[in-house]
Amino acid sequence: MWPTRRIVGESFLSLVLMLLVVSTGLLDDDSTALAVGVALVAGLLSLLRRGLPASVLLAAAAGSAPFGGFAPLLAVVAWSAGRRIGARGRAAGVFSLAYALALGLTAVWEPHASVSLLAIAGMFLLVALVVPGLAGRYWSQRRTLADTLHEYNAQLLRERAMIAGQARMLERQRIAQDMHDSLGHQLALIAVHTGALEVDRELTGQQREAVGVLREASVAAMHELRDVVGVLRDGADTPRAGGEPRAAGAVGEGPGGPSRGVAGIDSLVETSRRAGADVEIRHSGEKRPLAPAADHAAYRVVQEGLTNAHKHAPGAPITIGLRYEPDSLVVEVASGPVTAEARGGVASGGQGLTGLEERARLVGGMVHAGPTADGGFRLAGVLPYTSSADRVPSAPPGDAVATSTAVPDGLRGRSRTAATGGGDTLAVVAWNGLPKELARAVNRSRPGNGIAIGCGVVALIAVVLVIAVVVAGAFLVREADKAMIDPTEYDAVRIGQSEKSVRDTLPAGDSFLNTGPGDGAPPEPAGSTCLTLLSTEVGSGWDAEPVFRFCFKGGELIEKKSFERT
Repeated sequence: MWPTRRIVGESFLSLVLMLLVVSTGLLDDDSTALAVGVALVAGLLSLLRRGLPASVLLAAAAGSAPFGGFAPLLAVVAWSAGRRIGARGRAAGVFSLAYALALGLTAVWEPHASVSLLAIAGMFLLVALVVPGLAGRYWSQRRTLADTLHEYNAQLLRERAMIAGQARMLERQRIAQDMHDSLGHQLALIAVHTGALEVDRELTGQQREAVGVLREASVAAMHELRDVVGVLRDGADTPRAGGEPRAAGAVGEGPGGPSRGVAGIDSLVETSRRAGADVEIRHSGEKRPLAPAADHAAYRVVQEGLTNAHKHAPGAPITIGLRYEPDSLVVEVASGPVTAEARGGVASGGQGLTGLEERARLVGGMVHAGPTADGGFRLAGVLPYTSSADRVPSAPPGDAVATSTAVPDGLRGRSRTAATGGGDTLAVVAWNGLPKELARAVNRSRPGNGIAIGCGVVALIAVVLVIAVVVAGAFLVREADKAMIDPTEYDAVRIGQSEKSVRDTLPAGDSFLNTGPGDGAPPEPAGSTCLTLLSTEVGSGWDAEPVFRFCFKGGELIEKKSFERT
């Protein structure tokens, strides 16, 4: 189906061509019925030129001989046929046949036309038929070349994104292996030694409880390390308990691991209490489920807040708040004023809050951290229940995935492909949305050569046509000098002058433009020979042409007449 814009444009073009055909027919003294009938045929051919370019071109060429109003239609149809007839050989054959058909029917329709007049008609057909066809073909080939280049560029960008993704994957695998070999070994040793120390009979109950906290912390760290290593190694989903897939970074229990969502916050609180911290948790509002990424971010906010409180404010009371608002969950971790100096030797990477801000941003939330009025510290996060990351499926970091989005109509309804990898976006324009870029890129030498040859042929023909037009113009000027005179020259000739002096003054009249006195001429004097010349003036009507006639007898001018022929 045509879009509305094309329907309006085609209708307007058909109406204009029909009006031109009707006007030309009425000026040629055709009947109104004939002029309207020919106009309707022209309008129909204009509408069919996209679907049947060759047939419509031949029909328009045949109609251009008897009907002069078909000239604009012929140019429009030739442009369309040049664009839509694909094969060069077929296009050359169709245009040659159309040219021969139009010129042949012109010769049949005008049997008294001279060879020179037919030559002028042939040049006119070159301008009205061949030039629009070549221009349309050049425009189509240029557009094809541009589309091919854009598609090849899209392929190169996708290949670059794939190579970059593979390089990131290899680097992630190396990092995962290093983390597993180093951190995994150290955490395993900590878990084994704290487990053995926990059953030592010489420890007091409080010491045994502290060692148990260390053992559980080391085991939890091993679970988290295993999840992170799994994500880094293959970027795929990590399994839930029971075999269900779990997205990397999502909330859920791994095999033997704690929950890393809002449901796991109670275990963090319990672990901190067992370590001797005074932790209070407060819930408010109606509990609502969160998106997986936001649920995990809430867990990380509480975990980071507790970790910072243990490191920088040991012994200070800690308050955790989970407030369910209408549109988001507000998570707060507030610690009181510092009551004891922080123990030294605690490693701090300085990246915890930065990571939390990035997590919150990805789910459409925010994180705020700062001191409180009583000298404590507060960490708060606002996390929406439904995040943009869950509404639109996102690719695992480092993987190159193509997603299609719509583009404006100004790009002719084509599509845009975005290759995403590692947080960077590469704009890749696929223009037609079809998976044919590779085939065109592999065979790009053949279309390129054909287009180059076609452009060269078009340029050569254009030069030849320019030369032909210049030569034809000079030829017409020369023929007009042989057949036409100004009215002042007619008035200057007097009856009784010698034939020789008159003929020396006037042109010879031997031109294809001078076709004789024509209809409406007065009878010639008996026994005289006459010279008929055209006037440079315009006739009184569309089909009236002013003519001057000079008749000689006995070596002198005996009559001169001025009249209009039809």
